[in-house]
Amino acid sequence: MQKITPFLWFDNQAEEAMNFYISVFKNSKVVSAVRYGKAGPGPEGTVMTARFQIEGQEFVALNGGPQFKFSEAISFVINCENQEEIDYYWGKLSESGEEQGPGWVKDKYGLSWQIVPTILSDMMADESPEKSGRVMAAMMQMTKIDINKLEQSYKG
Repeated sequence: MQKITPFLWFDNQAEEAMNFYISVFKNSKVVSAVRYGKAGPGPEGTVMTARFQIEGQEFVALNGGPQFKFSEAISFVINCENQEEIDYYWGKLSESGEEQGPGWVKDKYGLSWQIVPTILSDMMADESPEKSGRVMAAMMQMTKIDINKLEQSYKG
């Protein structure tokens, strides 16, 4: 068991969300599910907690009721090697969700994701403030990140 596990609170969609996430991420799996019994407090047979892995990172989803909602104060970053990956994750996670930009998407459950190219951190860390400034300016004009446009702004 990993030392720190993200624990995601859902109203009543924990199992649905888990199945959605494992369908989006290729290297993922269901680990276990604990269901409510006759004593409740949820409906008997429904998921209380669902444990799953995405890319080796374990998560727990809880059907805890409507008291708490996700906010952008917590997000997950997906580091993408190319535009194809950005387009894939952007399409899957923004479907029935909300495109927020730049590079941010809120999925249909309200969970925020940052879908960014791995090359972005190198560009932003460049010794030249002019280059990194151009990249930042270009990125701030985007909703979904476009690697070609970032590279063009980086080169000047």
